[in-house]
Amino acid sequence: MVRYVVAFCIVVALYAVFGTAVLGAQDKEEGRLENCGVVMEEILDVPDNIPQELLQKAECVIVFPSVIKAAIGVGGSYGRGAMVCRSGKSFDGAWGAPAMYALDSGSIGLQLGGEATDLVLLVMNKRGVDALLSSKVKLGGNASVAAGPKGRTVEASTDASMRAEMLSYSRSRGLFAGVSIAGTTLRPDDDATAEVYGRKITARSIVTGKGIAVPASGQHLVDVLQKHAPRNESTMTSR
Repeated sequence: MVRYVVAFCIVVALYAVFGTAVLGAQDKEEGRLENCGVVMEEILDVPDNIPQELLQKAECVIVFPSVIKAAIGVGGSYGRGAMVCRSGKSFDGAWGAPAMYALDSGSIGLQLGGEATDLVLLVMNKRGVDALLSSKVKLGGNASVAAGPKGRTVEASTDASMRAEMLSYSRSRGLFAGVSIAGTTLRPDDDATAEVYGRKITARSIVTGKGIAVPASGQHLVDVLQKHAPRNESTMTSR
């Protein structure tokens, strides 16, 4: 009898530990997704920020809060965030539910200290979306990326940036600018997505599927994008 009581107590203890760990992971990813909305809102409130006409032509937006760049000798970057795409086959609908994404890169050289940077990527065409929905994409390899122009107009932007599948922006220590991130690897973070939605679901299913509800932790991010760029101007001008 004592043996059964001890075994039962062990099972209960393990369940409590495992359950706490699961809830902790879920809270962490939900907090990260909420922070994506905060970062996006703050960036769009900066006067000299992402040009409105570019945001209105983007098919998807990816937000990485606090990308860490730190090393001594061998440098690298690490970030976790979320991607939101417009709904519909032609990406001409309202902004849809978010999928969690991961960013990784490495570089060789003398690097000291560390820095946290908020990173935003605009995905400008379907080729860029298709590349991101694969298992992994290397920017500058599988998909072209350029430092995005900033300001109220894009008249001074280069042809290269206008042809890029993705445009990148960063915010560090209050400063906002376009940034080159060629060589960085992006991939769907399926484990983080599962924590947010409470079930396994792929980024492709979220972006191309129907009836995927926006989780509460992602509503702020979706609302910010819907407020600032409710319509896809690229599909309207191409009709």
